[in-house]
Amino acid sequence: MGVKANKQEYFEKLKSYLEDYKSIFIVTVDNVSSQQMHEIRKALRGRGVVLMGKNTMVRRAVRILMAEFPEYERLIPHIKGNVGFVFTNEDLNEIREVILSNKIAAPARAGAIAPADVFVPAGNTGMEPGKTAFFQALGVPTKIARGTIEITTDLKLVEAGGKVGPSEATLLNMLNISPFTYGMGISQIYDDGQCFAPSVLDISEDDLLKTFLGAVTQIAAISLAASYPTLPSVVHSIVNSYKKVLAVALATEISWEAIEQLKDRIANPDAYASAAPVAAASSDAPAAAAAAAAEEKDEDEESEEDGGFGGLFD
Repeated sequence: MGVKANKQEYFEKLKSYLEDYKSIFIVTVDNVSSQQMHEIRKALRGRGVVLMGKNTMVRRAVRILMAEFPEYERLIPHIKGNVGFVFTNEDLNEIREVILSNKIAAPARAGAIAPADVFVPAGNTGMEPGKTAFFQALGVPTKIARGTIEITTDLKLVEAGGKVGPSEATLLNMLNISPFTYGMGISQIYDDGQCFAPSVLDISEDDLLKTFLGAVTQIAAISLAASYPTLPSVVHSIVNSYKKVLAVALATEISWEAIEQLKDRIANPDAYASAAPVAAASSDAPAAAAAAAAEEKDEDEESEEDGGFGGLFD
């Protein structure tokens, strides 16, 4: 099969995937082994498919398909570096977990870019004192304990994003430290015509609701301050207006049935203050009567039990 036939086959496969799947993960595959790729494909079986290809060929195929699928133009800026596609119609969070779960530990290699900070922990190395100079050259604090080299404090050997030097790689391998994990990563997600970062999937419904309510509160505050009615502020405007009507009514002779009692309370506070204990007493009266009736009933039952002769034996 020639190169032209291979390109045509790839084009047809990409087109069918774009037609069949609504969501696409643009994944990074740096330092991913063929065995890892096999495991990821197997884990995605029935839920999604993985498609790899040269960036130039992928971009050319996407541009051709843009005549039929113009929304896929948003994919082109992200097709760079060592990337591939994962097509799916399943829940994006679940597929993300499948993609990111397959990672393996790897030893440090000279010239590799550290994906995270690398620390050398304190403790006994079991190495003979003759290698002390090697540790000192790297600035690792050590001492001799029981005839072996002991690292006295934790040390950050390589910072995230930095390049691992030959000496650092040698030291980490001597200490049997495999500081890095390699696996498929996710650079962008395409869904419903939009590309977004994978961190968007970490936003929960509670976060969205909290942000929405915060925006509604701000709109209401601005609307009230500007005296410009909006849907979030109309309830507050009605309540504030009613408070002003009450204030005017209390300060003038204007009256209506609902405000008569309020005016009377303000004019005769003592009458309502004395009514409160009376009401409390009246509410306690039924309870007191019930308690008295219960006590009387107990006395009658006691009298019946001793045949009315209880007093003779006291």
